[in-house]
Amino acid sequence: MRKALIASAALALLTANAQAQTPQEATGWETRQTVTIEHPEWSRDAVLYQINMRHFTEEGTFRAAQEQLPRLKELGVDILWLMPIHPIGAENRKGTLGSPYSVLDYYGVNPEFGTEDDFRAFVEAAHAQGFKVILDLVANHTAWDHPLRSQHPDWYEKDWQGGFRPTPWWDWSDIIDLDWSKPGVREHVGGAMEYWVREFGVDGYRADVAGYVPLDFWETARQRLDAIKPVFLLGEVQQTAFHHKAFDATYAWDWHNTSKDVAHGKGNATSFYGYYAENESLWPREAMRMTYIENHDSNAWEGTMVENYGPALEAMTALSFTSEGLPLIHNGMEACNAKRLEFFERDPIDWSQGEGCTYGALLKDLIAFRKANPALANGQWGARMHKLETDRPEQVFAWARQKDGNKVVGLFNFSGERVVVTPTSALADGTYTEFGSGGTRSIAMGEPLTLEPWGYTLLASQD
Repeated sequence: MRKALIASAALALLTANAQAQTPQEATGWETRQTVTIEHPEWSRDAVLYQINMRHFTEEGTFRAAQEQLPRLKELGVDILWLMPIHPIGAENRKGTLGSPYSVLDYYGVNPEFGTEDDFRAFVEAAHAQGFKVILDLVANHTAWDHPLRSQHPDWYEKDWQGGFRPTPWWDWSDIIDLDWSKPGVREHVGGAMEYWVREFGVDGYRADVAGYVPLDFWETARQRLDAIKPVFLLGEVQQTAFHHKAFDATYAWDWHNTSKDVAHGKGNATSFYGYYAENESLWPREAMRMTYIENHDSNAWEGTMVENYGPALEAMTALSFTSEGLPLIHNGMEACNAKRLEFFERDPIDWSQGEGCTYGALLKDLIAFRKANPALANGQWGARMHKLETDRPEQVFAWARQKDGNKVVGLFNFSGERVVVTPTSALADGTYTEFGSGGTRSIAMGEPLTLEPWGYTLLASQD
C-alpha cells in the first residue's frame, strides 16, 4: 500500500510539473523550424527562364531583349534569370569575347549589352509586364584584371608559390579565386548585391558555384536583401543546409543526370526512386529544387536537349514541370534549338528553327497546366508525390499529387516499347481531365491502360 501511495504521488508530481512547463521546457525533444526564410509570394508557381544576352537576340542587347518580353509573357514564364551582365576581363580571356563569369566589375554593365539606362529600362519593362528579374552573381572569383587584384592583393587566394590562382582542379584559367576569410571581400560583393536590388529594382540572384562560397555569407546577404525588398535566390549547389537561411532554390543535378541516363537506356523508371526518396526524406519541405532539361552549361558542354534526351525529351520535360521541382527553360528551347551555342563568342539563337516545332507549344501548355493545378506549386505550397503502384514498375514511373481538392496523376513510360500497365493500388482511382486532349479519362485499380513508347499521361481533377 505504501509503495502504491508513493508511486501515485510521484506520478501526480510529474503530471503537475509537465502541465506547469512551457512546450519548450517539457522534454527538450520538440521540433524546431530550420527554414527561417520566407519565399516571396510571387514564387509560388513560378517558372524560370534563363537569358544569355549574348545569344538571346541577333543584336545581343538589353533593348533587343526588351522587345521579346511580350513573347515570353505569352509563353507563361515568370522569373527572368539574366546571365552575368557585368564587364568581362581581358587578361587570360577565353575566346574572342570571354566568359561572362570572368567578371571585371561587380558594379558595372557590359557595354556589349548596352548602358545602365538600357538595363534599367529592361527591368522596368519586365516589371510592368509582370516578370521578376534576377541577376547571375559570380562571387567565388573575378577576372585576372579586376581592379581588386592590384588594390587588395590580399583579398585573393594564392597557390603554393604565392601567386594568384584559378579555382583548383577546374579548367577555369580566365579567373582567380577570392579569399572569403577577408571581410573586405564580403563587403565588396555583398554591397554589389544590395546595389542592384536597391538602385535598379532587381528581384534577386542566381548564385554561381554557390557552394564554393561560405554559407554564412549567403545567409547574411539574404537577411540584408530582404530588408530592402522580398527577393528570390537560386544557388548553384546541391546541399540541404543552403535552404535554411539563404536560398529559395538550388540545383537538382541528381535529377538532371538521372533523366539523361534513363533516356539513354542506362537506367529505367525505378532509377528515379532514389532521387524522390531523398527529396522527401532529406530535403526541407520548403526547398525548391531546379529540375531542368537544359541550361547554359548543359547546352555548351554536354549537348543540346535533343542530343541528351532523344525520343524521351517530351516525357522528361513533362516530368520536370509536374513532379516536385522548379522548372527552367533555357533560351532557345522553345524554338527547338538544335545547336550547341558557342560560349565565348557571339552566337545568336536561330529562332527560325521554331518553324514546325511543337516543343514550344508543349512548354506553354505545361506552364498553363502547372498554374491551373495548385498541387503542382513550388516548395511547401505544392503537394507531395505518392507512388502509384503498378504491375510495370521498371517501365512506368507513376505517381499522384493531391492538395486542397486538386489531384494530379502522372504515368510515364520510360521505355522504347508500348506498355500496357495496370495500377495495383486505388491511389489514383477517379475520373479526370486529360492534359493535351482535354478529354475525360478514368483510372481504377486493376484496369489496364496503354502508354506509347516514351509516352505519358497527365490527369487532373478539381473538387
